[in-house]
Amino acid sequence: MPAAHPTTRTRTGLALLMALVLALTLAACKEAPTPPPEAAAPIVQGGQLRFPPGHPQLALLNTTAALPPGRSTVELPARLVWNEERTQRLWPSFAGRVSAIDADVGKAVAPGAVLARIASPDFGAAQADAAKARVDTELTRKALARQRELLEAGIAPRKDVEQAEADAQRAAAELARAQARVAMYGGGAAVDQLLALRATLPGVVVERNLNPGQELRPDQQGPGVPALFVVSDPRSLWVLIDAREAEAVTLRPGATFTLTVPALGERTFEGRVTAVSDAIDPATRTVRVRGVVANPERLLRAEMLATASFERSLGTGVLVPAQAISLRGTQHSVFVQSAPGIFEPRDVHLSWQGPEQALVSRGLEVGERVVSDNLLLLERQFRLAQEEGQVALPQAATAATAATAAATTAAATR
Repeated sequence: MPAAHPTTRTRTGLALLMALVLALTLAACKEAPTPPPEAAAPIVQGGQLRFPPGHPQLALLNTTAALPPGRSTVELPARLVWNEERTQRLWPSFAGRVSAIDADVGKAVAPGAVLARIASPDFGAAQADAAKARVDTELTRKALARQRELLEAGIAPRKDVEQAEADAQRAAAELARAQARVAMYGGGAAVDQLLALRATLPGVVVERNLNPGQELRPDQQGPGVPALFVVSDPRSLWVLIDAREAEAVTLRPGATFTLTVPALGERTFEGRVTAVSDAIDPATRTVRVRGVVANPERLLRAEMLATASFERSLGTGVLVPAQAISLRGTQHSVFVQSAPGIFEPRDVHLSWQGPEQALVSRGLEVGERVVSDNLLLLERQFRLAQEEGQVALPQAATAATAATAAATTAAATR
């Protein structure tokens, strides 16, 4: 077969090139797809914000029905501390040096148990005073017996006997005072200068802040100075609760609550309110409430952080989610859904507001639906619709005025 002529091949190539350029040109000139029409903006009519049907923002505005009030669970932060009614703290009563320690942290002690011994010259002086008082008492008792014998023999006058009786009574009183002082600080009859620190309550040594050979002074006590020993009964603990002003009315002495500790999982403990402060902390605006909780298994420990939950009667009104409430200045308000796509702002009065729920005393009825999600979005749309409506009104008035003027001019011309 004969080869194609060069001129024919050139023409075929030019035709293909022109077809390719034409295809690219048609593709470039093809119109872009038409974007979907924008949804109509909501409008304000009669004090209500009205969305057109199918507006995409309606899916974001979840509503919740106002419920009749009942009993709600209130959770408050709490802290566990030692029960001070079953706790003893010991500080040094005399200056001295620690000579022996008989108890350590975790040891169970009974009343009268020796916790530590302190060598104290000052306490030795108190022991010496007691010993001297015993000698004086014995001497005055013998002198009284002798004077009574002389009185019976008619040798001594009665006034000497009366004086001896008074001396014996003074000596006995001084002996009782000196012995009580020594006994109060844990000393015995011997003058050994050893001051015994003794427990006066049954419990467990929960804190120890002294070492052998440590020098002690009686002025080392007071705020900020730890006790030498702390003995407490850990089977009962105090619960310190920080209550908001609104909850303080419900937390009365005798009220019960449930205590949960994060470290113990789902385990709960029953507590009882024993005292409520009459003052409000100016820094935290909370009321200090004290309760007591039984701890027979000793699972709870002092300084644990916990949550105290109690049931509260809410009174009259309707209950709504706390996030449905907005505040403008001092006025609370909600958005009520009067019909699908129609929302009405309404001022309400609150009688109580917690972290999750709020009690509306006036302004809402049971069953009315309030916006509980994306409240800020709805408030912004309402404000924008109001602003657009205020701008449109002057423009419409200007157009109407221009039309009236034109009609007047045309009539005058005729």
